[in-house]
Amino acid sequence: MTQYVIYEVAIEADAIIADDYRTWLDTHVRAMLVLPGFVGARVYEAVDPPPTAGTHSFCVQYRLQDQTSLDRYMDIDAPRMRAEGIERFGQQIRTSRRVLQETHSY
Repeated sequence: MTQYVIYEVAIEADAIIADDYRTWLDTHVRAMLVLPGFVGARVYEAVDPPPTAGTHSFCVQYRLQDQTSLDRYMDIDAPRMRAEGIERFGQQIRTSRRVLQETHSY
């Protein structure tokens, strides 16, 4: 069984830009998936608990081949890829990130 590394990005976007952000996010995720080691992604919109009033919450879970692929991304591509969203949306978005390593599958 392959045990991928999951790189998760949680995004809170101001409601006023949520539709524009959704459109941009689709393009961004597709660009991420051509980077070395990225093998898939899932995009979610958080519904429970509900997002803070006036915001929309999104979550992207990227699947990477291994930790080496994630390390490469962090060292080489992350600054550029993160800057794209910041340049376009500025403080209208807030992000947090975490890395998950599968330990069991049932």
